[in-house]
Amino acid sequence: MSRIGRAPIAIPAGVEVKLNGGVISVKGPKGTLEKAYHKNMTVKVADGFITVERPNDEKENRALHGLTRTLIANMVTGVTEGYSKELEVNGVGYRVQKEGNKLNMTLGFSHPVIVEEIPGITIDSPDPNKIIIKGIDKQLVGQFAADLRGKRPPEPYKGKGIKYADEVIRRKEGKTGSK
Repeated sequence: MSRIGRAPIAIPAGVEVKLNGGVISVKGPKGTLEKAYHKNMTVKVADGFITVERPNDEKENRALHGLTRTLIANMVTGVTEGYSKELEVNGVGYRVQKEGNKLNMTLGFSHPVIVEEIPGITIDSPDPNKIIIKGIDKQLVGQFAADLRGKRPPEPYKGKGIKYADEVIRRKEGKTGSK
């Protein structure tokens, strides 16, 4: 039995969970999320807990069991606490600034890179070398952060570029002069 899939999800105060024919809807103080789950999984809401059950021990059902439970747990966490990713911009002359709902980034190109907020995501730039992405959907926050990092990924020689705050860049030694 899946240890993750077997664990019940506690529903915090102020969170409303509804099941509607293969779609689970979670409403909380930060917003509402909906997600369709696989038809093989059985999701039950009772006594302040959400439980996910599988019909048998086939390989696909075992894989879906823990996945479904984790996705629902992430929805509950998202509508109560929300998610955030922090990015750092390293490099001489590299900087970011927030202009309305757009992020203006100077990343060493001949032109500024401008990124607009998408629905469900808010961008904050407390100082010129830091970007904070917030939202209630974990997958959306992570994907937006990855797309932003992809505008100028960190390079291994000087570490210039956009990196996650907790990311460690493996550095390479540069060329050595002739002897």
